[in-house]
Amino acid sequence: FAAQRHVLTYMEDAVSQLLENREDISQYGIARFFTEYFNSVRQGTHILFREFSFVQATPHNRVSFLRTFWRCFRTVGKNGGKYSSICCYLLTAQEYHCLLQLLCPDFPMELTQKAARIVLMDDAMDCLMSFSDFLFAFQIQFYYSEFLESVAAIYQDLLAGKNPNTVIVPTSSSGQHRQRQPPNDCNPLDGVEASVFYQCLESLCDRSKYSCPPCALVKEMLSTAQRLTFYGFLMALAKDQGINRALGALPDKGDLFLDPAMDQELEKLIAQVSGLSISAPTSSSGDTANLPVRNSPRINSPWKPLHHRRKMDTESEGSNEETDSSEN
Repeated sequence: FAAQRHVLTYMEDAVSQLLENREDISQYGIARFFTEYFNSVRQGTHILFREFSFVQATPHNRVSFLRTFWRCFRTVGKNGGKYSSICCYLLTAQEYHCLLQLLCPDFPMELTQKAARIVLMDDAMDCLMSFSDFLFAFQIQFYYSEFLESVAAIYQDLLAGKNPNTVIVPTSSSGQHRQRQPPNDCNPLDGVEASVFYQCLESLCDRSKYSCPPCALVKEMLSTAQRLTFYGFLMALAKDQGINRALGALPDKGDLFLDPAMDQELEKLIAQVSGLSISAPTSSSGDTANLPVRNSPRINSPWKPLHHRRKMDTESEGSNEETDSSEN
């Protein structure tokens, strides 16, 4: 259980932060520190402003980062809204990368570019993308990065007529920064036989120690295809709602711009701000009656070491509920 849940990884990180900030922690006790640390792990806020090596260290960290990115920037994909007339934003890969770096300052550009290539395929990398298109492609690329490195090698071997069983599963360090040569799938006639490709993927999933999409869902996804290209496969993964639900980080596409808990907090805040702009009745002495008090809702945040503390707005100013996105 400890290995499956990566308990040792979190214990080592907690002890490291404890030693690094022992003077501050001594003011309120070690027991409280460990309580708040593991509460933040449970809530998924422990990855905020952390280094990339920690963000990608465990499946739970990756899910937490994906969910945080969605919650912070979901209003980028809105099409109008109750509190804003701003239309749907379409951003470039570089601009999405800037958003990722707000949460993880050293997030590698290479991963952002790979996610963008799933959406854009052979289009120019500076083309605009909708938030939902990028988000679901980024989810697949980020969470299954090691798996996709091996899939790319298998695909190239199949194209070359080689035996893909000799593919080596990448390590967590080599898989992230290795340059993936994009397979040449410009021609619609290119590609590999879907049944043979799936057999190789099934074998890969059996021997891989990294996260892989459920084989049953992949098999169902490929059941109607005779041949497929590499980026066609990645796009199918990104669009498959069954795989999205199995991963558990993001809501279904139809609910992507809904976050009731965050919306409720925003409703309260906007109501309080609006109340301050309305003049209350004056008394007979001419004094202004008591104005509504602006008590901004306090959202408990986990303890963070000093060198990781930052203030972050989890929503853009003046935004709330979403309407349908304008994506294709």
